[in-house]
Amino acid sequence: MTQLAVDIQSVVKRYAGHVAVRDLSLQGPVGAVYGLLGPNGAGKTTTIRMLLNIIAPDEGRISVLGVPNTTKDVLDRVGYLPEERGLYKKMQVRRLLRFLGELKGIRGAEADRRIDYWLDRLSLRTSEKDWGAAKVDELSRGMQQKVQFIGTLLHDPDLVILDEPFSGLDPINAQALKDTVLELRKRGKTVIFSTHLMDNAERMCDAVCIIARGEKVLDGAVSHVRAEAGSNHIALGLDGVATDQVAAVLADESLVRRVDDSSRFFEIELADGANAQELLRRLVDAGAVVQRFEKVQPSLHQIFLQKVGASGIEDGMSGHG
Repeated sequence: MTQLAVDIQSVVKRYAGHVAVRDLSLQGPVGAVYGLLGPNGAGKTTTIRMLLNIIAPDEGRISVLGVPNTTKDVLDRVGYLPEERGLYKKMQVRRLLRFLGELKGIRGAEADRRIDYWLDRLSLRTSEKDWGAAKVDELSRGMQQKVQFIGTLLHDPDLVILDEPFSGLDPINAQALKDTVLELRKRGKTVIFSTHLMDNAERMCDAVCIIARGEKVLDGAVSHVRAEAGSNHIALGLDGVATDQVAAVLADESLVRRVDDSSRFFEIELADGANAQELLRRLVDAGAVVQRFEKVQPSLHQIFLQKVGASGIEDGMSGHG
């Protein structure tokens, strides 16, 4: 049996008449990157807070690293980056990181060694500038987020939990975080992160759980989730923006059930019984210059839209996170 880093069984959390998490069960194996996906307000942050024993579930049980999450000292093996970032703005970065290390029992020369490693690893110390000597409020938002990320990892946790880690990051800093997450997995660590950005989850995660309105919609290995969603999807790329004639073909419900339109690139779900070659012929006849036409498995983004839908996103926006 695969060892589990996280085991959540039939968990329920209520707030004054609102059910934030409803009968949620999920399992995150050791050494994997696991994505907790859903719209804002779906229950992701509430689930993470229960996992960390910040709040208690009303029903169900939670185990972390093989023991109940209420077990003394088990959460010392966990690193947590909350969605609400918080650093002491007037404190020097290095002093702040030493303080965060001390909270997890990392002190003295060992703390300095680890801080130096991570400052170098995340390009906060270069030949041109040592941002470790700067005050937090002198750093950009992305740099501050990397400092908090370092604080999450200083004690070398076995389980790393990141709540919306890519929020507000520019592409360079987002890539640095992605690289670090994958490096942690190579070292046998488990990473669980919540996000509403499906592209990041698809590229990074071994397995995902999609939740909406506090309920699990689906979960499993990314490859299995995509295969289960079917193969009647087409990736279409056009040379130039779609004309009205091409748009009319894509709007034909006898051919196309659903289309995700990104101007020149489309992810299309064929209608039941529709023929891909007929769609291609109709597009060419309509004057489309086709650069790509390929049968593909649906993306996580498309699966998310199918399973959750616009109504689920709107409903989720008003609830607890």
